[in-house]
Amino acid sequence: MSTSTIPESLKHFQLERVLNEVTHTIALLGQLQMEGGKLSSAIIRIEKTALSASSVLDVLSNLKDVQLIEHTDIYSWLFAWLNQSQDRPEVKINVVCPATEVHVRKYSAQQTILVRETPEIFERIVKPYIAAFPPTRIQWVYNILSGKSEVDKILYRDTSEDYGYVILPDMKWDLITVSSLYLVAIVQSKDIRCLRDLRRRHLGMLRGIRREASRIAKEKWGLSDGSIRFFVHYQPSYYHFHVHIVNANYIGTAGSTVGQAHLLDDLISMTQKMDRQYLNVSR
Repeated sequence: MSTSTIPESLKHFQLERVLNEVTHTIALLGQLQMEGGKLSSAIIRIEKTALSASSVLDVLSNLKDVQLIEHTDIYSWLFAWLNQSQDRPEVKINVVCPATEVHVRKYSAQQTILVRETPEIFERIVKPYIAAFPPTRIQWVYNILSGKSEVDKILYRDTSEDYGYVILPDMKWDLITVSSLYLVAIVQSKDIRCLRDLRRRHLGMLRGIRREASRIAKEKWGLSDGSIRFFVHYQPSYYHFHVHIVNANYIGTAGSTVGQAHLLDDLISMTQKMDRQYLNVSR
């Protein structure tokens, strides 16, 4: 096939089926017209290119339509269209306003360093660090738990004061693409700030999160139990215990890598066998 005819042939591509769809990439199987008019089987992989710093202001100023998805405390999520003829939004925008220096550091490029955390390091350094965070830093979490925000997004709620939790879509998900499904379970108790606070009495809660999220994924999106990955971050981005629930094929987040992400099933097993004060994991 001549390279000069490829651009024009793409306009007349005949789709047979979608081979794969992951995050910003889709692979298609179909027919392309060769020179002489003959059709030939072809695979086309389409990937959205990254936004550049030089063009991002033009993108924002030329948005054709913007729709607010949700707002809680200082966080807002929006869908936007670059072309009004598109049915699905082309851009998902997250807004943090007012943003503090802490937020600036969080969203800036960072270098990852692995540290082996001992019980002594946790008691002397990490625990006081966690305790120093003011409750206002996670007011948006309390708004969700109290029903002040994202009420229509809640997929499941266990109302137990000590062992309850809610399951809802994570702000990173576009609410549409199943291959990048991303939910989060947030516990009701303020006493569980990170996985170091887990005890045997929390086993029922952890199992319940796994059971109910699996049921929801199956009923709403047809995903089997093995199609979902459950993990917990340590250190987490905010100190109120929560579980990440994602499509097992979703690889678009660095937070699911070894060293920060700890599988919920492993935490359940470790909590069952707990015979010392703290879980022995690294951060």
